[in-house]
Order: sequence, then C-alpha cells, then structure tokens
Amino acid sequence: MRPILLAPDHAALAEVFTRVAVEAGAIVMAVYSQEFTVRAKADRSPVCDADEKSEALIVARLESAFPGLPVVAEESVARGLVPDLGPDLILVDPLDGTREFAKRNGEFTINIALVHDGEPTCAVVYAPARGRLWVAQDGAAYVCDVPPGGQVPAVSDMQPIHVRALGSRDPVAVVSRSHRNDATEALMQQLGIKDMREAGSALKFCLIAEGDADIYPRIGRTMEWDIAAGDAVLRAAGGIVTKLDGSSLVYGRRDLEFACPDFIAFGDRAAALKLVD
Repeated sequence: MRPILLAPDHAALAEVFTRVAVEAGAIVMAVYSQEFTVRAKADRSPVCDADEKSEALIVARLESAFPGLPVVAEESVARGLVPDLGPDLILVDPLDGTREFAKRNGEFTINIALVHDGEPTCAVVYAPARGRLWVAQDGAAYVCDVPPGGQVPAVSDMQPIHVRALGSRDPVAVVSRSHRNDATEALMQQLGIKDMREAGSALKFCLIAEGDADIYPRIGRTMEWDIAAGDAVLRAAGGIVTKLDGSSLVYGRRDLEFACPDFIAFGDRAAALKLVD
C-alpha cells in the first residue's frame, strides 16, 4: 500500500506546474508547426506525437520535483500504467483537445492538477497557441500571458480573475466544439439557455472563470484529466462544477477508470442552485 504523503504546499506546486506546462507548450507548438499524424487509441480517442512528447516531459519533471506523489497521466493510463494512489495525486492531460490541435484552431490546452481527497485544489491550464496561462492556487484564480517556453511570472504578479454574477441576465453557455450532441442541446433548453458560444478543451472552464460565459453543460464521455485542472481554476474563481443532480464530482476514481459523470459548470453559484433544483 502506498504510504500517506503530505502534498507540497500550493505555492511550490503552482511554481512547478506553471513552469512545466509552459515548457511542455514549446514541445507541443514545435509539433504543431510541422506535419504530423493523428492516430486512434484503443478507445478511439485521438493521439499524436505532441501528446506523447508533452507527457514524457511533464511526468519526468513532476516525478523529479515531487517524488512519491503519484502522477496519473492520460497516455500512460492508455498503456496500462497507473501508479498506486493515496489521498493526493496529480492528474495530467498533456494535450487536451487533440481534435482541435489537428484542426489547427489553437483551442487546445495542457492541464495539470493536484487532487486532494477527491477535490482538485491547485492547478494550471495552459493554452500554448494563445500564450495564455490560468492558475488555481490557495483558493484564488489568476491569468497571465506567457509564450511557449517563456519566462513565467510569479503568481503574485498575475491578474486575479473571478466569475461574473448572473443577475437577471439570460445565461450564456460555452459548449464543446467537437462533442455537442442532442442530449446536451436538450439540457440547454431545460436550463433556459438561448445564447451560446463554442470552444475546445479546458478553455471552456477558463472562459467562465474570467467572466466571459456563465455555464458549460457536458453530457458525454470525459475523463478526469480532461477537466480536473479547469474545474480547479473555475472553483478558485468562485464557480462550481456539479453532476446533473447537483452533487459534487469526486476525482481519483480508479474504480471508474477515471471516467467522469455528466456535469454542469457554473460561474454564479447562487444561480446554479436554482437552475439544478
């Protein structure tokens, strides 16, 4: 059995997460600038050299910085490599939005999140094609612009962000560019959503965290490494992510092979309670 470990403090985690994500971003963008081939994994999800090269760097850096803290990474899990888990683990998606990467629309991210007792508590989402970085640390969320491979500022020098109140406005939804379906459309009608925009990857959580949208409904297959970092950023910005019945998501579910239930991400917590009631 893996011994119970005390995770590093959030400041130390965020410093490493941001630096590693931006370093991995340079690798991803090097592949992006060339011809590459997208392959299908056993579960029919796409993968390319950028996923694998990014993950190799991220996992090596994290294991060196935080020895003994288990790292659950998408491509490693696809190969059957899952570490023993305890109350603390790191979830890694080395390239969230491989379909968007293949379309060359820039809507892909690198996601790294610490999970403590089932909750994502410290995280980084990095969009290398946009040079934009979001951080969740100590219950607050931040954003900054940094190019792939560039110098990352201290979190204290980043811009704080917060969700917006819904008030009497109709909610604006942000939905998946590549995974929309009839069930999601029906849910949006149920929630009274009339206005929406599309985005790929964990960018949807970050748009809500910055106050540019209100709701992200998702019915369909997602994995923990897809959403944990975005969830952490949104929570730190004042938002909430729930199952369709209003209960909380729990991460680190190896028994479910790290699959996530259908969920809704909200900016305004008070409005969320009314909408899922």
